[in-house]
Amino acid sequence: MDSVFELTTKMKQNFAVHSKMPPKQPFVIGVAGGTASGKTTVCNMIISQLHDQRVVLVNQDSFYHSLKDEQLRNVHEYNFDHPDAFNTELLLSCMERLKQGHAVSIPHYDFKTHKSTEGARQIKPSDVFILEGILVLHDCRVRELMNMKIFVDTDSDMRLARRIQRDTVERGRDIQNVLDQYARFVKPSFEEFILPSKKHADIIIPRGGDNDVAIDLIVQHILTKLGQHDLCKIYSNVFVIFSTFQLRGMHTLIRDAKTKKHDFVFYADRLIRLVVEHGLGHLPFTEKQVITPTGSVYTGVVFCKRLCGVSIIRSGESMENALRACCKGIKIGKILIHGEGINGRQISQAAMCYCLTPILASGNSAVKAISLLLSKGVPESNIIFLNLIAAPQGIHAVCKKFPKLKIVTSEIDASLDEHDRVLPGMGEFGDRYFGTEYNYNTTLKSQSSSQSISFGTPK
Repeated sequence: MDSVFELTTKMKQNFAVHSKMPPKQPFVIGVAGGTASGKTTVCNMIISQLHDQRVVLVNQDSFYHSLKDEQLRNVHEYNFDHPDAFNTELLLSCMERLKQGHAVSIPHYDFKTHKSTEGARQIKPSDVFILEGILVLHDCRVRELMNMKIFVDTDSDMRLARRIQRDTVERGRDIQNVLDQYARFVKPSFEEFILPSKKHADIIIPRGGDNDVAIDLIVQHILTKLGQHDLCKIYSNVFVIFSTFQLRGMHTLIRDAKTKKHDFVFYADRLIRLVVEHGLGHLPFTEKQVITPTGSVYTGVVFCKRLCGVSIIRSGESMENALRACCKGIKIGKILIHGEGINGRQISQAAMCYCLTPILASGNSAVKAISLLLSKGVPESNIIFLNLIAAPQGIHAVCKKFPKLKIVTSEIDASLDEHDRVLPGMGEFGDRYFGTEYNYNTTLKSQSSSQSISFGTPK
């Protein structure tokens, strides 16, 4: 009975932890371009190739303002291609709720009556949302919701021919009215609002739906992103090592409370080495040709040579040997969190800097350490933050404050408990690695009294 009670208690605790976890983040794609550029065709091709995923298409056209009676009487004077023609606030509200895992109602807009009609479309949470429209890349608030931004670039004559056919056949409009509207509103708005938004696109697709190669590459990128952790979809500067059974096996051993110190150190060192090597892959490089012993020419690369490491004392020191083994002669400095002020040497602004700590929990210490590196002259984009396990709270804290640095980790855990301990985590890493006895209450007390940072000179 006791064992059953313990099991039930653990299940309740696990449920409490997971119930606090945020909903799964969908992948949001924005597809913009001029009128009749082939945006819908591109979207449909992407959807057809993502047949194993839940994909929902949301049209910006659904968010047109309904015209008032006075506007309807002078409908030919109304600019439907101007940003003010859309209810952007409603669009933002709907997309934000979808990203949070809530169902929403999307209006249905009738292009013949120029009003939103009854029978709104119900959309449920999904894996992928594609937001399509001429001006979806115009508003920065809408762009911030997107994980991928696409601009469909099609010749203006082709777009005009398609628009004439669409508006006369599908929407019952007179050809002369279509041409007048194009000259007065469509073309000027394209040049003023739509074309400038092209600079915000991650991918530009010439020829629209006729560009099969571009569509295939986009689909492969989406599938790769869908296989990543949700935080990698939110922050493009977060990199998680691809999980294998070997990686999971080592994590199982170092997370097990029964693992002896010798085994813990052995497998922690192996994981650290993998993280360091993965981090080296993010160094800037230049192409170089060498002559092999066979007299042949080999075209390879040479990585940045100005490197340094900075470990956050004391658990970060466990990562120094792996960094030295991978980077011969690298200089390593130390950062200590205490209450005695800041001192230290200036780091070369040209150097790439690896910041080392095994656990990224709340992110408070990491933010202080990174802030110190910036004050010592290290550009934010030159910092690569290496750690074994990260909590979502820590990633949010670091990435929101320092969007230009890179975070490389081997796993992202579920959450933090009320004492900012990573769950499921692996306990107090420094004490387990260095073989010192530890007590969580003592550790938490000492952490709460730490307020400032000291920077040790490289050795």
